[in-house]
Amino acid sequence: MSTTNTLDVAGVRDPDLQRAFEVCRRMHARTHHLSYTTVDLLPAPKRPHIHALSAFALWADHLADEGREGDRPRAVARLRETIFQELETARSTHPVRRAFVHTAKVWELDRDALLEYLSALEKDCGEPVDFATFEELRGFLRGHSGAWAELTTPLLEPAGQEAPRLMSVLGEAFQLAEVLSDLVIDLRRGRCYLPRCDLEQFDLTAQALRNRRPGRAHTELIRFEVDRARALLAEGARGREAVHPSSEPFVSALTNGMDLWLSEIERRGNALLRTPLDLPTPPRNGLATSSFQSWMTRPPARPAGRGHRRASWLDRLRSRRQRGGTTVSEPPRHIAVIMDGNRRWAAERGRPPIDGHVAGEDAYHRLVDAAIECGVPYLTVFAFSVENWSRSQGEVTALFDMLSERFEALTTRLHNKGVRVLWNGRRDKVSPGLRAKLEHAENLTSGNGRLTFTVCLDYGGRQELVAAAARMAEDALAGRVDPAGLTQDRFARYLYDPELPDVDLLLRTSGEQRTSNFLPWHTAYSEIVFEDILWPDFQEAHLRHAISAYAGRQRRFGGGSGAMLKGVR
Repeated sequence: MSTTNTLDVAGVRDPDLQRAFEVCRRMHARTHHLSYTTVDLLPAPKRPHIHALSAFALWADHLADEGREGDRPRAVARLRETIFQELETARSTHPVRRAFVHTAKVWELDRDALLEYLSALEKDCGEPVDFATFEELRGFLRGHSGAWAELTTPLLEPAGQEAPRLMSVLGEAFQLAEVLSDLVIDLRRGRCYLPRCDLEQFDLTAQALRNRRPGRAHTELIRFEVDRARALLAEGARGREAVHPSSEPFVSALTNGMDLWLSEIERRGNALLRTPLDLPTPPRNGLATSSFQSWMTRPPARPAGRGHRRASWLDRLRSRRQRGGTTVSEPPRHIAVIMDGNRRWAAERGRPPIDGHVAGEDAYHRLVDAAIECGVPYLTVFAFSVENWSRSQGEVTALFDMLSERFEALTTRLHNKGVRVLWNGRRDKVSPGLRAKLEHAENLTSGNGRLTFTVCLDYGGRQELVAAAARMAEDALAGRVDPAGLTQDRFARYLYDPELPDVDLLLRTSGEQRTSNFLPWHTAYSEIVFEDILWPDFQEAHLRHAISAYAGRQRRFGGGSGAMLKGVR
């Protein structure tokens, strides 16, 4: 369909307005091949409007990046003031703004999202960059492409309330890919968008990225950031199911295009510290070829070569050496996780606590999948402590109602994956209905051996030790055990689960640095990793980082170098 016909179908018949939309289309085609090509997958009436939105964003971004440094914030501020005046009058003399104003009126675009986007641009070009945590970086990603993607959502005719948020997350993934692609350009300008917490994991600093010759640590950093971007991409890709069917091919194309982009970023590795990466360019025939469209519109899938990536990562883990001795050379046998931050996640979004617990459910699905992929045989999670009963009755009731409602589906999913489920904790206070479901899960999955997944529910470490000591005392009084011959192994038989192995790696999310009465017997010699993210935001990359940190430590168990590998069983 010709450009003129497309504009006619879109209801754009005014000659001046048609010329404005044509300027936007050409600007989009010249500047951003990936998103331009995917627009052809949308119904014809929507295409000119997407070109207009893209051209406006490209123009605004140009104002924020070019020109004298002190002038850029003022240029963006003037654009913000001008565009909002023109939105009120529905008139503009500039072709790009004219097409944008028309689109905003036709599709009733969210002006708050537009204000957030332009304000973020102004802040970025006028203030120093320094993100301490990934959450701070996500705020930047959200303010830029995240807000813009949400602004665009009405054109995709969302079919559910989740669509704007999911499209925003997709925008965050896009922005993070741009950060990585332009890493060397930003560093030369004295700007590093990667959070300090990520740099520190690889013993790097922003200054080191600028001055040092890129090495293995730099490549590992790039891989880690790609994993973060892939996690955002996987979440945002669900937006395909939350938009009108006519928009699904467009969202799928963007998702697959970004997947290709991230694969190329990962392939380049530390070379990105020498040369920036341009966006993947589709066939240059003006429109997408049928074969390119076919590839772009495949349903979102796991990244190609993931099995190879896993093997490569584990090989790197096994081959790591540390100055002064050999490091742990295998993934930990038993990982325990304190899943902290659900309530804060909900509070930050103005939602009730139960929404955080619901969001956390997806995170432990990702945790189990990641543990299986990393070859970890034992995984234990802290689901509910004996101290949690002190929370409000409403929150506790809602949490246990959710567990009771969803546990059967969780059991089925874990059983299908070959996971054995165990319950560790007190069994007398949980409701009979939930107790029956937990014990059914134990019986149903008892023959599985791919992963042992232990759920600590109504669990307290001190309570477990007191109960174990009481049972041992009963046996001693009855003459069934000789206290003089008591050993650690014999005492462990009185614990809730005598077969639960010692924990090699203890991981806690949310930034809190305490063990909170969790498995004190089993974690006596655990390596501990604290992640500064809230539990619902947990991704596979966080587990891989924790395992990598574990692999870089020397485990002597109080002895000399001969005891270093005692934990590798």
